[in-house]
Order: sequence, then structure tokens, then C-alpha cells
Amino acid sequence: MTRWIDGTGAARRIRERVAQEITTSFTPDTAPGLATVLVGQDPASAVYVASKRRTVRTLGMRDLHRAVPSSASQQEIASVIDALAEDPAVSGILLQLPLPAGLDAAALIDRIPMVKDVDGLTTLSAGLLARDQFGLRPCTPAGVIELLDSEKVTLAGANAVVVGRSDLVGRPMGQMLMNRDATVTVAHKGTADLAAVTRAADVLVVATGVRGLIGPEHVKPGATVVDVGIHRTPEGLAGDVRADELVGHADRLTPVPGGVGPMTIAMLMANTVRAAEWAREFS
Repeated sequence: MTRWIDGTGAARRIRERVAQEITTSFTPDTAPGLATVLVGQDPASAVYVASKRRTVRTLGMRDLHRAVPSSASQQEIASVIDALAEDPAVSGILLQLPLPAGLDAAALIDRIPMVKDVDGLTTLSAGLLARDQFGLRPCTPAGVIELLDSEKVTLAGANAVVVGRSDLVGRPMGQMLMNRDATVTVAHKGTADLAAVTRAADVLVVATGVRGLIGPEHVKPGATVVDVGIHRTPEGLAGDVRADELVGHADRLTPVPGGVGPMTIAMLMANTVRAAEWAREFS
């Protein structure tokens, strides 16, 4: 019997915990502040940012959004980030990706101070993750770990396979699993015989951006499968995994929607509170 992993419920519990921390540890004047930076008006990005901002306000944090025109230069955007970095009211900075063509996203992200890097994407944050040291972790992989823990999935000693090697999900996901003592393989578009690799996984995390890539031929019976992909189709949202074909085959499975998706924003809120606490502790 396949068990569906409830990301919606897990995300709600994290938001409730965050709201309680804000109520008990901060006043309205000192509440954590999240600065989302949206360059241009990409429709999907605008929707994502609006959702993050609604959650910020609902939880009692300060919404410090910055809208930057698509015509802004690299230096103009850098100046916005630098000002937010210096602003004590700003606990966390999130530069919404993707950026308009012609901009160097990596250079702009690296202007965010590590202690305000609530997306966990700067080079310094990546290095701290690689060494399993103090720092903020990328939200989606951190959400996956939370889901696995909520299901009491054993990671120490498990064979874990991550399909995808993006800086946003795949690479940090592999590192987080390794830091939990899993034996980790990261597969990607250059992997020969993908199914042979993924069938060895006790825990399979799929983050490729390729709709329906993974089916039962890729999955060991009884494995836990986490689908990070999300695709809009005429029939609704779909993932990188053909989930309906894995019912009765996988032991645990995340749905799309309602699996990993809600966890990303929840972990962003948790990171913002952590950042605010560190700022207060180190000030």
C-alpha cells in the first residue's frame, strides 16, 4: 500500500511553529523582515513572489518587497541588494529567479550576506553546506529533508539517488542527504542507463524539470520517491514522476500538487526567522 506524503500538512505545521516563534520572541517593531526582490514582471515569478509575501504578512513578519524594472542594469540591481544588506530591518533577502536575459544572477546572489541568504544560494552558503557547518540551507532541499523526517524515513545507511544537479535543488539535496549519512548518487542528463542507477535507491529524489521522466521502471519496489518537479498542463499540475503508475509500487510518494511545493515557502519562512534570531544574537 503506497503512502502519500502530505506536504500541505507538514508545511502548515512549520508555519504554525514559525508564527508561534514570532509571537513569543519578537514585537511588531522587531519582527523578522523579508525583502523579496522581483526584477521585471515575469508572470510566474510575480505569482511566486505574491504567494511568499502573503505568507510573510500572515505570519506576522514584515514584508519589505522591492520591485525593480526589467530595464535595470546589473549595477542598479546590485545597489538595491547592497542597500538591503545594510538595512537592519531586513532579516532576509530573496532575489527571485530567473532574472531577465543579460543579467548575471550568480554575481548578484553573492552580494547577499550569508546571514541574510534565506535562499541558501550564495557561494559561501554552499561552502558551509558542503562542510556541514552553520548556515542557512536552500529551501526546497531543506523541505524535502523535513518531509522525510516527518515520515520517519531512515536516511543513515540508505542508498539515496538524486536525479538532477541544479544549484537550486539537485546539488544541495545530494549534500544534505550525505550529511545525514546516506550513500548518495547524483544522476543527470549525462547519466548512462538512468533506470539502472535509480533502481538502486531506497530514497529517490527527482528534480529534473522533465515532466513524467520517472516511472515504475526506474523505481525499486518499496522505495520512497520524492517528486520536486512541477509542470502546468491542460489537465492540471504534474510532476517529473508518473505518480499514478507508482501506486502500489513505491512505499511512500509525494503528490503533485501538495507534496514538496508547499514546503519551499514554509522553509523560507523558517529561514527568515532563523536569520532574524542570529542577527539579534550577534548584534
